[in-house]
Amino acid sequence: MRVVLAPDSFKGSIGAADAAAELAAGWRSVDPTADLIARPMADGGEGTLAAFAAAVPGSSRMPVTVTGPHGRPVAASWLLLPPTAATPHGTAVIELASTSGIELLGSRLRPLDAHSVGFGEAIAAALDAGVSQLVLGIGSSASTDGGTGMLTALGARFADAEGHAISHGARGPAAVATADLSDLRQPPPGGVLVLSDVSNPLLGARGSAAVFGPQKGMDAAEISAAEAGLRRVAALLPADPELPGSGAAGGVGFGLLAWGARLVPGAAEVAELIDLPEALSAASVVVTGEGSFDGQSAAGKAPTHVAALAAAADVPVVLVAGRIAPDADTSAFAAVVSLSHLAGGEDAARSAPERWLREAGAVLARASRG
Repeated sequence: MRVVLAPDSFKGSIGAADAAAELAAGWRSVDPTADLIARPMADGGEGTLAAFAAAVPGSSRMPVTVTGPHGRPVAASWLLLPPTAATPHGTAVIELASTSGIELLGSRLRPLDAHSVGFGEAIAAALDAGVSQLVLGIGSSASTDGGTGMLTALGARFADAEGHAISHGARGPAAVATADLSDLRQPPPGGVLVLSDVSNPLLGARGSAAVFGPQKGMDAAEISAAEAGLRRVAALLPADPELPGSGAAGGVGFGLLAWGARLVPGAAEVAELIDLPEALSAASVVVTGEGSFDGQSAAGKAPTHVAALAAAADVPVVLVAGRIAPDADTSAFAAVVSLSHLAGGEDAARSAPERWLREAGAVLARASRG
């Protein structure tokens, strides 16, 4: 029995590598002879830096202090990948989740005030270091500012009709009248690759405010205000708001497109980096998972991509999730395990993820033995 363990992180609870280790421990407690292969996944959100660090020998974490989404200093880091022929000064991997992510807000959730300035500051630090290329993971954003905070940190100037700088967050874009990009820093020579975990456009019913605003604590009036601001930003920046992924990270995807970046599905890029297709080629089963599997998980999230790779390799795939939402489509999975079900509730599962992931591994191992 060869088991490939390829979970994403369980957001705010446990990282992907630790989740894989706990699943392995549970499986091994039932079947000590199983060949367990850990391939922790990421899709551009939380855990992307860790996935690159584990997969690329010689990479180095570079500490940086940035302005968090709440306006207070946040200690973060970006990852420097070693030089190659194509990138003689190395590649910087930067994760929005650790600089401007929603988990940084804690209980003081201010959906219209959160901004992406810190992410831009981390990008600026990598540019100051002279890197040849940027790889940016933009999942788990706290803000809906259309990327204006990030671009401001990189030299752009956004002003209202009276010429005053707009405020950071989703309130500022509602008043924006001009965008001056003349001092915007140039991308590195090797370009900017953006790993996105969603394919939503910037505006409309499938756009950033309408779809992700409720997750960030916005009510109907706040969603309407944020949408109006995004429309004003869309009219000022040189990018197409209909492009897939432009609505990612509260519109940071759109801001990066305006900067000349290229957006790609994050899960696919990470899967190639960690050589997941090769690991699946001789697998008996693959286990994937994430904290909350819901109706949006089909739009670029890691478990859905792992399931697609498993189907192509004709390998059964099972899902372990902290919770499985009523709107989730689990038809691609041979079996599903909910940690909330095992623990008797979401709070119990979230408070002891290690225990319940080990239990999930044991449950799957017993099921595999018939």
